[in-house]
Amino acid sequence: METLYHFIDLFLHLDRNLAILFEEYGAVTYFMLFLIIFCETGLVITPFLPGDSLLFAVGTLSANIAATSVGILWVAVLLTVAAILGDAVNYAIGVWVGPKIFTKEGGRYLNRDHLLRAHQFYERHGRKTIIFARFIPIIRTFAPFVAGCGKMTYWRFAIYNVIGGIAWVALFLFGGYFFGNLPSVKNNFTAVILAIIFISILPGVIEFAKKRK
Repeated sequence: METLYHFIDLFLHLDRNLAILFEEYGAVTYFMLFLIIFCETGLVITPFLPGDSLLFAVGTLSANIAATSVGILWVAVLLTVAAILGDAVNYAIGVWVGPKIFTKEGGRYLNRDHLLRAHQFYERHGRKTIIFARFIPIIRTFAPFVAGCGKMTYWRFAIYNVIGGIAWVALFLFGGYFFGNLPSVKNNFTAVILAIIFISILPGVIEFAKKRK
Protein backbone atom coordinates (compact mmCIF):
# COMPACT_ATOMS: atom_id res chain seq x y z
CA MET A 1 0.00 0.00 0.00
CA GLU A 2 2.85 2.36 0.83
CA THR A 3 4.44 1.62 -2.56
CA LEU A 4 1.16 2.44 -4.33
CA TYR A 5 0.87 5.71 -2.41
CA HIS A 6 4.45 6.63 -3.33
CA PHE A 7 3.76 5.86 -7.01
CA ILE A 8 0.61 8.03 -7.02
CA ASP A 9 2.48 10.84 -5.26
CA LEU A 10 5.21 10.63 -7.89
CA PHE A 11 2.63 11.10 -10.67
CA LEU A 12 0.74 13.96 -9.02
CA HIS A 13 3.77 15.95 -7.87
CA LEU A 14 6.16 15.45 -10.75
CA ASP A 15 7.31 19.07 -10.59
CA ARG A 16 8.33 18.83 -6.93
CA ASN A 17 9.79 15.33 -7.23
CA LEU A 18 11.84 16.20 -10.31
CA ALA A 19 13.30 19.25 -8.56
CA ILE A 20 14.31 17.03 -5.62
CA LEU A 21 15.89 14.49 -7.97
CA PHE A 22 18.01 17.15 -9.66
CA GLU A 23 19.07 18.53 -6.29
CA GLU A 24 20.10 15.10 -5.00
CA TYR A 25 21.45 13.38 -8.11
CA GLY A 26 22.35 16.20 -10.50
CA ALA A 27 23.30 15.03 -13.99
CA VAL A 28 22.34 11.42 -13.18
CA THR A 29 18.70 12.57 -13.36
CA TYR A 30 19.15 13.08 -17.10
CA PHE A 31 19.90 9.37 -17.38
CA MET A 32 16.80 8.55 -15.30
CA LEU A 33 14.60 10.66 -17.58
CA PHE A 34 16.14 9.05 -20.67
CA LEU A 35 15.54 5.60 -19.22
CA ILE A 36 11.89 6.27 -18.35
CA ILE A 37 11.01 7.59 -21.81
CA PHE A 38 13.01 4.82 -23.49
CA CYS A 39 11.31 2.08 -21.46
CA GLU A 40 7.83 3.59 -21.82
CA THR A 41 8.16 3.52 -25.60
CA GLY A 42 10.61 0.65 -26.08
CA LEU A 43 9.52 -2.13 -23.72
CA VAL A 44 6.12 -3.71 -24.29
CA ILE A 45 5.79 -4.58 -20.60
CA THR A 46 6.11 -0.99 -19.27
CA PRO A 47 3.20 1.02 -20.75
CA PHE A 48 2.33 2.27 -17.24
CA LEU A 49 5.35 4.58 -17.01
CA PRO A 50 4.63 8.33 -17.20
CA GLY A 51 5.16 9.82 -20.65
CA ASP A 52 3.06 12.88 -21.47
CA SER A 53 2.88 14.14 -17.88
CA LEU A 54 6.62 13.60 -17.33
CA LEU A 55 7.53 15.58 -20.45
CA PHE A 56 5.24 18.42 -19.40
CA ALA A 57 6.74 18.47 -15.88
CA VAL A 58 10.31 18.45 -17.23
CA GLY A 59 9.44 21.35 -19.52
CA THR A 60 7.98 23.28 -16.59
CA LEU A 61 11.11 22.69 -14.52
CA SER A 62 13.36 23.62 -17.44
CA ALA A 63 11.73 27.06 -17.67
CA ASN A 64 12.92 27.89 -14.16
CA ILE A 65 16.57 28.27 -15.17
CA ALA A 66 17.48 30.08 -11.97
CA ALA A 67 16.52 27.08 -9.85
CA THR A 68 17.88 24.24 -11.91
CA SER A 69 20.57 23.40 -14.43
CA VAL A 70 18.04 21.71 -16.74
CA GLY A 71 18.46 23.15 -20.24
CA ILE A 72 15.37 22.82 -22.43
CA LEU A 73 17.19 22.24 -25.73
CA TRP A 74 19.53 19.66 -24.20
CA VAL A 75 16.60 17.81 -22.63
CA ALA A 76 14.57 18.03 -25.86
CA VAL A 77 17.35 16.35 -27.84
CA LEU A 78 18.01 13.75 -25.13
CA LEU A 79 14.36 12.70 -24.70
CA THR A 80 13.67 12.76 -28.44
CA VAL A 81 16.57 10.34 -28.92
CA ALA A 82 15.15 8.19 -26.10
CA ALA A 83 11.71 8.13 -27.73
CA ILE A 84 13.06 7.28 -31.19
CA LEU A 85 15.42 4.59 -29.91
CA GLY A 86 12.63 3.17 -27.77
CA ASP A 87 10.32 2.71 -30.75
CA ALA A 88 13.16 1.25 -32.82
CA VAL A 89 13.90 -1.35 -30.14
CA ASN A 90 10.19 -2.09 -29.78
CA TYR A 91 9.93 -2.64 -33.54
CA ALA A 92 12.93 -5.00 -33.44
CA ILE A 93 11.33 -7.00 -30.62
CA GLY A 94 8.14 -7.26 -32.69
CA VAL A 95 10.08 -8.57 -35.68
CA TRP A 96 11.93 -11.06 -33.50
CA VAL A 97 8.94 -12.34 -31.55
CA GLY A 98 6.52 -12.19 -34.47
CA PRO A 99 2.94 -13.45 -34.52
CA LYS A 100 3.64 -15.93 -31.70
CA ILE A 101 2.95 -13.22 -29.17
CA PHE A 102 -0.72 -13.17 -30.18
CA THR A 103 -1.11 -16.82 -29.25
CA LYS A 104 -2.17 -18.00 -25.82
CA GLU A 105 1.36 -19.19 -25.09
CA GLY A 106 2.89 -15.83 -25.95
CA GLY A 107 0.41 -13.86 -23.87
CA ARG A 108 1.74 -14.83 -20.44
CA TYR A 109 3.63 -11.60 -19.84
CA LEU A 110 1.72 -9.25 -22.12
CA ASN A 111 -1.84 -7.99 -22.20
CA ARG A 112 -3.25 -9.47 -25.41
CA ASP A 113 -6.18 -7.00 -25.34
CA HIS A 114 -3.70 -4.12 -25.53
CA LEU A 115 -1.89 -5.83 -28.39
CA LEU A 116 -5.09 -6.47 -30.32
CA ARG A 117 -6.25 -2.91 -29.70
CA ALA A 118 -2.97 -1.57 -31.09
CA HIS A 119 -3.25 -3.97 -34.04
CA GLN A 120 -6.77 -2.68 -34.84
CA PHE A 121 -5.56 0.90 -34.55
CA TYR A 122 -2.70 0.07 -36.90
CA GLU A 123 -5.05 -1.56 -39.41
CA ARG A 124 -7.35 1.47 -39.32
CA HIS A 125 -4.74 4.20 -39.70
CA GLY A 126 -1.94 2.39 -41.53
CA ARG A 127 1.64 3.60 -41.38
CA LYS A 128 0.62 6.94 -39.88
CA THR A 129 -0.23 4.96 -36.74
CA ILE A 130 3.42 5.29 -35.72
CA ILE A 131 2.88 9.08 -35.53
CA PHE A 132 -0.68 9.14 -34.15
CA ALA A 133 0.07 6.50 -31.53
CA ARG A 134 2.69 8.71 -29.91
CA PHE A 135 -0.12 10.75 -28.39
CA ILE A 136 -2.14 7.81 -27.02
CA PRO A 137 -0.83 5.94 -23.95
CA ILE A 138 -0.82 2.13 -24.20
CA ILE A 139 -1.21 2.38 -28.00
CA ARG A 140 2.07 4.36 -27.99
CA THR A 141 3.87 1.41 -26.41
CA PHE A 142 2.35 -1.33 -28.53
CA ALA A 143 2.15 0.31 -32.00
CA PRO A 144 5.85 -0.14 -32.94
CA PHE A 145 5.71 -3.70 -31.65
CA VAL A 146 2.71 -4.43 -33.90
CA ALA A 147 4.51 -2.76 -36.83
CA GLY A 148 7.42 -5.13 -36.25
CA CYS A 149 5.11 -8.13 -36.02
CA GLY A 150 3.51 -7.06 -39.31
CA LYS A 151 6.96 -6.76 -40.95
CA MET A 152 6.47 -3.11 -41.87
CA THR A 153 9.41 -1.99 -44.03
CA TYR A 154 11.96 -0.60 -41.59
CA TRP A 155 12.92 2.53 -43.51
CA ARG A 156 9.23 3.52 -43.70
CA PHE A 157 8.86 2.83 -40.01
CA ALA A 158 11.99 4.86 -39.25
CA ILE A 159 10.66 7.94 -41.05
CA TYR A 160 7.37 7.92 -39.13
CA ASN A 161 9.21 7.06 -35.93
CA VAL A 162 11.46 10.12 -36.19
CA ILE A 163 8.58 12.46 -37.10
CA GLY A 164 6.38 11.11 -34.31
CA GLY A 165 9.15 11.18 -31.71
CA ILE A 166 10.06 14.80 -32.46
CA ALA A 167 6.41 15.93 -32.49
CA TRP A 168 5.49 14.14 -29.25
CA VAL A 169 8.44 15.35 -27.19
CA ALA A 170 8.22 18.90 -28.58
CA LEU A 171 4.48 19.26 -27.89
CA PHE A 172 4.54 18.24 -24.24
CA LEU A 173 8.03 19.42 -23.33
CA PHE A 174 7.65 22.90 -24.78
CA GLY A 175 4.04 23.00 -23.63
CA GLY A 176 5.35 22.69 -20.07
CA TYR A 177 8.18 25.13 -20.78
CA PHE A 178 5.93 27.92 -22.04
CA PHE A 179 2.79 27.32 -19.98
CA GLY A 180 3.83 25.27 -16.93
CA ASN A 181 4.97 28.30 -14.92
CA LEU A 182 1.90 30.43 -15.58
CA PRO A 183 0.32 31.25 -12.19
CA SER A 184 -2.95 29.51 -13.11
CA VAL A 185 -1.06 26.35 -14.08
CA LYS A 186 1.61 26.46 -11.38
CA ASN A 187 -0.95 26.91 -8.59
CA ASN A 188 -3.00 24.02 -9.91
CA PHE A 189 -0.22 21.77 -11.15
CA THR A 190 -1.74 18.57 -9.74
CA ALA A 191 -5.02 19.33 -11.52
CA VAL A 192 -3.14 20.00 -14.77
CA ILE A 193 -1.28 16.68 -14.52
CA LEU A 194 -4.56 14.88 -13.82
CA ALA A 195 -6.11 16.62 -16.84
CA ILE A 196 -3.22 15.51 -19.06
CA ILE A 197 -3.57 11.94 -17.82
CA PHE A 198 -7.36 12.06 -18.33
CA ILE A 199 -7.08 13.44 -21.86
CA SER A 200 -4.45 10.80 -22.61
CA ILE A 201 -6.65 7.89 -21.54
CA LEU A 202 -9.90 9.38 -22.90
CA PRO A 203 -9.67 7.56 -26.28
CA GLY A 204 -9.38 4.26 -24.44
CA VAL A 205 -12.36 5.08 -22.20
CA ILE A 206 -14.49 6.00 -25.22
CA GLU A 207 -13.51 2.82 -27.02
CA PHE A 208 -14.32 0.72 -23.92
CA ALA A 209 -17.73 2.44 -23.62
CA LYS A 210 -18.50 1.65 -27.26
CA LYS A 211 -17.66 -2.00 -26.71
CA ARG A 212 -19.93 -2.12 -23.66
CA LYS A 213 -22.82 -1.00 -25.85
